[in-house]
Amino acid sequence: HVQLVESGGGSVQAGGSLRLTCISSGSTDCIAWFRQRPGMDRERVARIIPDGGSISVAEFARPRFTITQDNAKNTVYLQMNGVKPEDTAMYYCAAVRPGGFCSTKPALYDYWGQGTQVTVS
Repeated sequence: HVQLVESGGGSVQAGGSLRLTCISSGSTDCIAWFRQRPGMDRERVARIIPDGGSISVAEFARPRFTITQDNAKNTVYLQMNGVKPEDTAMYYCAAVRPGGFCSTKPALYDYWGQGTQVTVS
């Protein structure tokens, strides 16, 4: 069982930057950042495959957001630049079991963090 802990959320003015951090208690095949805006479905923001570092970033987040990793620390980062009010959401880190599929669908992720709130004004 993998535990994920997010941090780095907060309140920021439009145009500013935040870096979200996700620390994993173990290795996984895929780690993703999702967000859930008020009244909307959870959507994937970006994902990274730790083995090799392949990344994918949602179109709405490009080129403002980037996802990176520090494998030695089992840590994944989401760098958010040029944030907009519509980026206001709860941001979650999620991971799949070994052999799992790195999907855009939240239902296919096995492990979730508690979330970190980002508020842009």
